Amino acid sequence: MSRGASDEELIALVVAARDGAAFGELVRRHQGVVRGLMQRMCSNHALADDLAQEAFIKAFNKIGSFTGKGSFRAWLCRIAYNEFLMSARKRKATEKAMERFKHDVDDVEAPRDMGSVVDLDRGLKTLKEDERVCVTLCYAGGMSHAEAAEATGMPLGTVKSHVNRGREKLKAWFEAEEAMAS
Repeated sequence: MSRGASDEELIALVVAARDGAAFGELVRRHQGVVRGLMQRMCSNHALADDLAQEAFIKAFNKIGSFTGKGSFRAWLCRIAYNEFLMSARKRKATEKAMERFKHDVDDVEAPRDMGSVVDLDRGLKTLKEDERVCVTLCYAGGMSHAEAAEATGMPLGTVKSHVNRGREKLKAWFEAEEAMAS
């Protein structure tokens, strides 16, 4: 039934019975448009495919909210576009956070025996778990202190303390590594 059914009939099956085959048919029909849209907006084809996949997952989970006003394809492309925007914001926030982190520890050169590679993973392993989590969320994850507090369930002041202590410990660790390499 699903191949000959209209989009509206397939949507009704998915909404009523969470019919995976019906949704699979919708994906088959519309994946070219969604993937093409993502590939034109992203310079990275792997990222484009990942975003298209995320859009279909989100569409499956939210298909009950499709009202039938406008086409399913337009609704699906809107979801894909929103995935692209969220991804771009996350990438930009991560780049900013890593640049900020790099600036914070830039006073200390990487150990000479490691060339220009900063062994951040080794440094992070020296931190207490809570410090490591908070530093990672705020710098690598691009989260604000408030967002990190919400994600961890820790009070805001505690997150700020963990980030500050963790950053200071990392600076000291990098200085010690530099001294040993000299």
